[in-house]
Amino acid sequence: MGRLPQDKGRSVDRSCGLICDQTGILTGFYAAKDYPAKLRRVKFHDRETDKILVFLTNNFTLPALIIAHIYKARWKVELFFKWIKQHLRIKAFFGTSENAVKTQIWIAISAYVLVAIMKKRLKIDEEIVGHKEEDKMDNQLLFCLIEPFYLIF
Repeated sequence: MGRLPQDKGRSVDRSCGLICDQTGILTGFYAAKDYPAKLRRVKFHDRETDKILVFLTNNFTLPALIIAHIYKARWKVELFFKWIKQHLRIKAFFGTSENAVKTQIWIAISAYVLVAIMKKRLKIDEEIVGHKEEDKMDNQLLFCLIEPFYLIF
């Protein structure tokens, strides 16, 4: 992707984590050819992770803070779908409607949670998720899913 030339941009409230809100065009040959329209760059400091996040969008109507929160929330959804692909082993969906997809995902999650509960009750040490460092996020997500079921059993 080509560079987005910096302009002075719009003023931002730095107290809520915004760093800048700028408008520009891509300058790389192929990038400018593929996307000649103006883009908006919102730079945001995420206090939870202490990371600087940069978002490119063609939405010029929403406030910069809303753009940052939307993209941040979208990332959580992406992580959830990554977890689904890695752990639920859904090879194909049996239906194409929204209801069919939701039903199949909830059935797979329910089966996964039931196996996790049985492993805990039977004191089986083998983890359902891997032992790698990057699986910490997977473990946190799994326990968020399982926690309500512990109250039942």
